Parts: sequence; C-alpha cells; structure tokens
Amino acid sequence: MAVDAKLVKTLREMTGAGVLECKKALEETNGNLEEAVELLRKRGIAKAAKKAGRETKEGLIHAYIHAGGRVGVLLELNCETDFVARNETFKELANELALQIAAMRPQYVSRDTVPKEVIEKEGEIAREAALAEGKPEHIAEKIAEGKVEKFLKEVCLLEQPYIKDDKKTVEDLIKEYIAKLGENIQIRRFTRYEIGE
Repeated sequence: MAVDAKLVKTLREMTGAGVLECKKALEETNGNLEEAVELLRKRGIAKAAKKAGRETKEGLIHAYIHAGGRVGVLLELNCETDFVARNETFKELANELALQIAAMRPQYVSRDTVPKEVIEKEGEIAREAALAEGKPEHIAEKIAEGKVEKFLKEVCLLEQPYIKDDKKTVEDLIKEYIAKLGENIQIRRFTRYEIGE
C-alpha cells in the first residue's frame, strides 16, 4: 500500500521515530495511525530492552524548583554518550522525571534499591494488622504480600504511574526515550526537598 507523506509526517511528530520506521509501520497497519503508533511503541520497547545492558557513564544533573520555591528536586540521569546528554530530548526527559518526583514523592529508584529491612517491616505490619482483624494465618500472609506490592509501586519511581499518562509507568516512559535516542538511559539517584520536611 502507498502511504501518504502527510501521514508519515504526522506519525513522525507523534512518536519521534525515523521516516523509514514510520513508513513501514503505516504500511504494516494499512495506514491506521493508532495501530502504527502502538506498533512503533512495541518496537521501541523491544529496542530499549536490547540496550538495557549497556554502560551509562555520561549524563547530567538536573535541578527543578517547583513554583513558589517550596519543592525542589535534584536528579542524576545517565546515558551512554556526551552527545545524548546535551540533547534537548534527553533534557526534556530529565525535566519530566523531576516533575514526577516533585509530584509523587518516590523514595527509591527501583525495587532493588529498597532496603530488605524496609520491605520486611512493611510485610510484618500488614500481616499483624490482618491477624488482629481475625484473619487466618495463610490469608494474612496473602494480604501482607499484596500490601507490600502496593507499597513498592508507590515508593519506587520506575513503577509509579506516569503523572501525565497513567496508562504507562515511569519505566515505560524511559523506554520510549531510549527508543527515541538510541542509547541506554538510567536514573542513578535523586533527592526531593520540601519546605518543612
């Protein structure tokens, strides 16, 4: 099927993908824009998974101060090359992540950075609360597992729903940028400050 150049341009603007990738996606989906976007996202996430093992020694420190100066975020975002670190798209991602941190108050980057004792303590509190309500031991254990899982999704930045599109997580957002920029990207660390905390 011949694809209209305007449609290719529209898809390119929506996804940031290359002209050829957009053209192929539109050909494969018979010109359906929504399906083409989804196809490109899937391919981008597949590409991001391949890049995940690559070393990230470049990047930037991004500072964000929320309106009124009551909340501030310092974020270290890493990539593979200095070229990408200076790219406006990379800086845009850093700002989006800082906004997320300011709004959602994550405490950790990912679940593997949460200290084991914190997870155990959350599980213990949930288990004891369930037992105090008269739940049997095996049910209390399941309730505790569920509450620990919910806790991790709230406190781990990568697992939080993205504030501008709750259908995707912050990790999905980063994978989209990995696909756009063609390099592995990792959040190394962050700190959130708030007046009075």
